[in-house]
Amino acid sequence: MKKLPLHVKIIIGLLLGVIYSFLSITFGWNEFTANFVAPFGTIFIRLLKFIAVPLVLFSIIGGVSSLSDVGKLGRMGAKTILAYLATTVTAITVGLFLVNMIAPGTFMAEERRIKNRLKYELWVQQTEGVEIFDGRHYLDEARHQHLLAAAGEALAEENRNRTVEEKLQAAKGFREAGPLQFVVDLVPENIVRSLSSGKLMLQVIFFAIFFGLMLLMIPAKKAEPVMAVADGINAVFMKMVEVVMSAAPFFVFALMSGVLARMADTPAEMLEILKGLAVYSVVVLSGLFLMTFVIYPSLVLLIVRKLSYREFFRRISPAQFLALSTSSSAATLPVTMECVRDNLGVSKNVSHFVLPIGATVNMDGTSLYQAVAVIFVAQLHMVELSLMQQLTVVLTATFASIGTAAVPSAGLVMLIVILQSVGLPPAWIAIIIPVDRILDMCRTAVNVTGDATVSTLIAYSEDELHVPEKMYENFLGSAKD
Repeated sequence: MKKLPLHVKIIIGLLLGVIYSFLSITFGWNEFTANFVAPFGTIFIRLLKFIAVPLVLFSIIGGVSSLSDVGKLGRMGAKTILAYLATTVTAITVGLFLVNMIAPGTFMAEERRIKNRLKYELWVQQTEGVEIFDGRHYLDEARHQHLLAAAGEALAEENRNRTVEEKLQAAKGFREAGPLQFVVDLVPENIVRSLSSGKLMLQVIFFAIFFGLMLLMIPAKKAEPVMAVADGINAVFMKMVEVVMSAAPFFVFALMSGVLARMADTPAEMLEILKGLAVYSVVVLSGLFLMTFVIYPSLVLLIVRKLSYREFFRRISPAQFLALSTSSSAATLPVTMECVRDNLGVSKNVSHFVLPIGATVNMDGTSLYQAVAVIFVAQLHMVELSLMQQLTVVLTATFASIGTAAVPSAGLVMLIVILQSVGLPPAWIAIIIPVDRILDMCRTAVNVTGDATVSTLIAYSEDELHVPEKMYENFLGSAKD
């Protein structure tokens, strides 16, 4: 067991967690699981998150301050943003293509879809500033009146959903912000508060870049001690990652056990959740699969040509499986940095600059899921979105991805913003919530793979990619080329 690579151990932990959760539900161990197993999963995420913020701070300071050419920072920054925007738009386009081609929302029974349509039209009547934009009015047709009462009850239940209400409140602040609010939010009022809040990572990145640039502008004699301290602290936090990851398989087992055991009370309910919204889930997973196993490796193979298809995934797999279990790009960031730097050969200057930005603004998997979800719920309610409205989805999802926190289920909040941008009820997110957690795990793995891909491409363009012959053997296990 000791000789197995870390990614294999994490897979074993994931599978054992799934098996244990079924046993826990079957034999009524859920209370024990919640009290004595799940807390270790919470501890794992907390450990990674408290490491992530200072690691980002000191790694960027060290990376920026070590640049001999300040102009290189601007060039690298422009390449990074353009690359992330390009992959995000690609992901959304893939999602829209699949959901329009397969049309998962049309697989539901016709009568159920008509009831959904009546519910939508009732919502339009109750909501100011919204109108039916496809020109159809089912409420006026006598043949549908027998479904009207059920549609009204469904709308009332939708409006009472507390989970939806929480997401609506979170989205309200995002929606009411001005067009330049994102730029304003980049600048911290209090860097200590920004460091203590995982939701203000962009402010930490801004401060770290600004601090690193100032180190370049002061005399070297004064800057060198500060740079040495930053490098030393960064080394300590990287060692913390190594120690924490040595116990990752156990933590992942606890995390999966807790998450799945909380989702259901009986085996049958568990199976229904896993089977629920099956066609929609297949469409989302198909898009995520294309991004992960076709588009990303194709970019690396066509442009870099220093890695084989198999080796690319083998070298970043620990970060991918960790992302799958934590559903958090931020929590996975320390391991992503380690994999990209030591296994792919991306220089410290590039990895410590590009990856923290990616963990915050690059949400390819989340953007793809949002595009599919919007069209899917519209199809369920027999609402046809025009080409212009679908383009609005592309633009809104692209810019919303920048503001999406790198934490579990944050994409649901941004999904509300996108639904409202095309005049659809935000409460429709309740339809996809039952399978959101499972899809969240998968789309986070895509986000992390996208971060690794872009950092590799940026490093190659800057001539700072030196792929090692052997994989890093310290905390990643004994795997060799």
